[in-house]
Amino acid sequence: MRPIAYVRLALWVVVALLAGATAALYFLNTSGPIVASEAPYGTPFQLVDQDGKPISDKDLRGRPAAIFFGFTHCPEVCPTTLAEMANFQNELQKEGRRLPVYFVTVDPERDSPAVMKDYTSALSPDITGITGDPATIAEMLKGWGIYARKVPQGDDYTMDHTASVFLLDAEGRLKGTIAYGEDPASALDKLERLTAS
Repeated sequence: MRPIAYVRLALWVVVALLAGATAALYFLNTSGPIVASEAPYGTPFQLVDQDGKPISDKDLRGRPAAIFFGFTHCPEVCPTTLAEMANFQNELQKEGRRLPVYFVTVDPERDSPAVMKDYTSALSPDITGITGDPATIAEMLKGWGIYARKVPQGDDYTMDHTASVFLLDAEGRLKGTIAYGEDPASALDKLERLTAS
């Protein structure tokens, strides 16, 4: 086969691939609108708050809320994220808005209610710590799509975990996330839109 024939063959392959991709996009875009789920995000749970009182997924409803999964021995991501959320809470309060923040531990072996209370009370009265039985926490993490893994460090350990803040509307539906290190103006804009609904 001559070089020109190879070029023609290659061009026909490209044309066929482009035609297939175009057809696929057409059918995907004309198959109806993508509708956000009307169901609450995650799975139901029954745990305890930092005061040892029962708390469930139903307690997260009734007003928009932010949920962050982390642990109290976290060296950087968790304290930084929760301090930022406390600052955002203060900004929203100036506008007459209230945003409860829930801090769910991924390390229930160390994060007892008392430990969670010491940690959250230093940040904001509107940050609620959530902990409980390790098996129940593991079920919640799986149901909410949260990655968490114990990482040995000598005689101790740390935790790798999902570092995004989940934003829920008053019905418990996922409305977005705030990424770790996201621009504060962008994050506050998301929170203002969330609390305006």
